[in-house]
Order: sequence, then structure tokens, then C-alpha cells
Amino acid sequence: MTDDATTVLPPVPDALAAPASPVTLDAPLAPPARTGAGAPALPSGGLAELDAREITAWFGSHKVLDRVSLTMQAGRITALIGPSGCGKSTFLRILNRMHELVPSAQLAGEVWLDGEDIYSPQKRLIDARRAIGMVFQKPNPFPAMSIRENVLAGLKLTGTKASRSAKDDLVESCLTKGGLWKEVKDRLDAPGGGLSGGQQQRLCIARSLAVKPRVLLMDEPCSALDPTSTRVIEETMLELASEVTIVIVTHNMQQAARVSDQCAFFLASHGTPGVIVEHGDTSAMFESPRDERTAAYVNGRFG
Repeated sequence: MTDDATTVLPPVPDALAAPASPVTLDAPLAPPARTGAGAPALPSGGLAELDAREITAWFGSHKVLDRVSLTMQAGRITALIGPSGCGKSTFLRILNRMHELVPSAQLAGEVWLDGEDIYSPQKRLIDARRAIGMVFQKPNPFPAMSIRENVLAGLKLTGTKASRSAKDDLVESCLTKGGLWKEVKDRLDAPGGGLSGGQQQRLCIARSLAVKPRVLLMDEPCSALDPTSTRVIEETMLELASEVTIVIVTHNMQQAARVSDQCAFFLASHGTPGVIVEHGDTSAMFESPRDERTAAYVNGRFG
């Protein structure tokens, strides 16, 4: 793939202002079945594999990624690791079409979700982002909305209709999956912005889950959190992995080793665009990496 193959992305429609065709949470989805210690099970469309093929990305004339291919396996946690500036977060944003929000952004390549290219002209932006959710580095709950309203915000924005009882079940289900229900169940009408940083991040996870994504992208979700909140977020990720495919960007090698099943090591050196140096099972990459640059990075010798 060369610069000549660059595709300039079309203007991005305002996904939030143009909801999808109304969807109804019908009887099979509400109320959800209860499992374990009374927590409702989150409805799921099935575990999804995400496949990035030959991704090359630019900001203006600056190439930031060069022919990056990676399969993120269904029902597993994939960690994207590497030093700052190597294209990890750009790659993550490409996976749900957020890269195109930047006016100068261009890309070539494909992103397939279970046999469908999310960049296909026939694929609506809002449908792609409904299927592939995003949790950002800095918690971003809607500050003027209550905890309950924050969880349900995605339903309104995607035109999903539900009865009051179905919404109540969904709020409990998502907050439970987000590891927050026990802490907020008696104050659901309190402002979401009034929660602690760690609680706000878990609220954002719960909000992402409400539209039942098949993949959840997490861009350094614990970088601004204290160790206790980080531990809770990591436990939440491990529990969610049985229901949703997770891709996480992290600079914390201990975190990558703790939570991920597979890793991809990104590197950009001497002004070159980011590439994947090595990828595979996390245990193998940390214990016996094939590339000496990977060994140097995971052992803290640079980055």
C-alpha cells in the first residue's frame, strides 16, 4: 500500500443528531435473566472478532501508521502496548471510525467486524459505533444528567425504545456489569458528575454497555485513577470479557500482563510511522518475546 492509495474520508454525519431507525427492547431482552448473586445478565449479540487489515493512517501529510494488520479475537482482551507516539490510540480510534472526526485525517485499509467492513459505504456510522463502543482515557459522564440518565443516554441517541421496567432492568444490568451498582443503587437520580473519578469511569463503561456493543475499546481507562479504582476497573474488564471483545491501550506493562490474553507491541522510531513489531499471547510476549525490541520494552529498558 502506498500514499497513492490514500482515501480521503467523506464528511462525518452527526451521529448523535441523526438517530438510527427506532429499535424496541422487546420481551426476549427484558427483563434479563438473573445469574450469580442476583445480577441480571447483559443481553448479547454474540462474541465478535475484529480484524484490521493493512491499516495506514495520516494526519495531513504525516503518516502515523503503516500497513498495520491485527486480529482481535472474539471474547478475549487484546492490549495495545508501546511508547507514546507510536500510533496505538490512533489505531484504536480507527477501529470505530473516530479517526475521521479529525478534518485532516486520511486512511487506507479495512476493519472487519465478523465479515463486514465497517468502512463500507453501505455501513452507517451510527451502526458501526453502536457495535464498537469506546471508553476514553478521561471519564466523560454527562455532568448535568443523573446516573440513571447517563446509563440510558445511548438508547435515546440511537433511537432505541424501551418500557420503564425494561429501562430499570437495563440500568441495573449495566451498572452491575460496570462494577458500580452496589455503590449507587440508592442514588440513581444523583448527578453523574458528582461521582469520584473511578466511579465516573465505571459509569462510562456502563453507559457504553447499554447499547449492547459487541466490541469495547478502552483508551488508557485507568491512567488517571488511583490503584484501588484501577483494580476495580481491571476486575470489571475480566468479567466483561465473557460477553464482549475488549481492546485496551495501556502504558502499564503490569496491567497488560494482568488483564490481557493477547498483546500487540507498536513502535515508531526515527521519524517513521507506527508498525506492529510483534503480537501474540501475552504470556509468550512477556516471558519469551521473539523480537529483542519487544523484550527491551516489556522489561522497562525504554519507553
